[in-house]
Amino acid sequence: MSNDFIAQAQERLDTLRAKHRIPGASLAILVDGQIHELASGVLNRDTGVEVTPDSLFQSGSVAKIYTATVIMRLVGEGKLDLDAKVVDVLPEFSTPDPEAAAQITIRQLLSHTGGVTNDFHGAADATGGDALARYVEAAREVPLDLPPGTAASYGSLGIVVLGRVIEVLTGTTWNQALKDLLFDPLGLKRSVTLPEEAMRYRYAWGHLGQPGTDPEPIDMFSYIPRAFAPAAQVLVSAGDLVRLAKLHLDGGVAPDGTRIVAAEAVAAMQRVESTPVDRWSVSADHWGLGWCLYDQPGFQGFGHDGSAVSQHAMLRVFPEQGVALALMTNSGNGRSLYAELFPELLDALGITMPAPFGPADPPITVDATRFYGLYQRAGVDITISERDGKPYAKYEFVDVSAEIPPLEGEMRPVSDTVFSVFMSGEGINEEMPVIFTTHNGTEYCWAGMRAAPKTA
Repeated sequence: MSNDFIAQAQERLDTLRAKHRIPGASLAILVDGQIHELASGVLNRDTGVEVTPDSLFQSGSVAKIYTATVIMRLVGEGKLDLDAKVVDVLPEFSTPDPEAAAQITIRQLLSHTGGVTNDFHGAADATGGDALARYVEAAREVPLDLPPGTAASYGSLGIVVLGRVIEVLTGTTWNQALKDLLFDPLGLKRSVTLPEEAMRYRYAWGHLGQPGTDPEPIDMFSYIPRAFAPAAQVLVSAGDLVRLAKLHLDGGVAPDGTRIVAAEAVAAMQRVESTPVDRWSVSADHWGLGWCLYDQPGFQGFGHDGSAVSQHAMLRVFPEQGVALALMTNSGNGRSLYAELFPELLDALGITMPAPFGPADPPITVDATRFYGLYQRAGVDITISERDGKPYAKYEFVDVSAEIPPLEGEMRPVSDTVFSVFMSGEGINEEMPVIFTTHNGTEYCWAGMRAAPKTA
């Protein structure tokens, strides 16, 4: 790829970052076998320290790919069976429905079909090496969102459980296992899992603010407790994130020829395991084992998105073209930058992003009254009602996350059961799918890829 393309990418990163009022961003591009690392803006508006290509950002849920990769390394080494029941590895794992919990497999947790919930942050006060063990113990009291194997419902709880599986099989902490089994052998010099480790490097501070305003630095470095880290906390440079993607493009082999993950295990991660009800929130047409899988005309590959509330990360990988892009931002408005920057860059590489999600055009009329009611899962209440004569959705965080402002807005039809709700506030500024289904006689509302059963 010519130097002109990289120069243009830098110019667009600078211009669009400023347009969307994002203090700082880092972009890494793998093309023609080379990784190009770009930086723009500042790490912290209070200090004015500039972003550099080796700066660390919070990757949010992209951490799930790191956990999945280590799990698949263990699978490839014959230390773990994908179809093993979780309770056979972790006898302490359970839910208020122990019979259902006993049927959940490692494969189901990786493909988000285990029925476990997403926003349970129990044992948030656990800071030591036993944090994951304490989380698994606390999770015994958390109901399943839907029966295992019913549908793909995004479940961070399951990824934390897999983090604990890693600890049991390796005899060390998840944090150390990632270093020993992934970071060090792959030569990732700008990848850590503990906030205190990030202090060695230039690191991004998160910012939040209302759309159209310059966001302000948040009051603490990370909102992610150690007990939740396997699902949401790897601190990494954009370049190191692309180096992880390259490991998967290269069939599990590091640049120096070291095999880190078995070729079949890497291939298995990229095969379809489930097809989600919500195919729009992160553009996931399917789920593999950990990876979101993209399968649109001109847009075939895999990747993952991540949100740490005040920081966002987006990773897209395209095997046919040998291309990977990672964008990391230190603002809750990061997805707005992604939505404008990536189509331009990918188009220049012969890759076409799907049209953005939104209401039907021209508008259609749908009777939404049959969906009115309260839908609940651990940590979240979703109220579907009417406001000013129009269907309205209110997405509220409860329990330990109750201080987070609710997301709400008018429901505009996309189809008979799918609605688009424009959510705008600190940490979000986009069209959000709200979907209704019925499984085994129970009605569900899906928002952000997560199922919540109707309770009233």
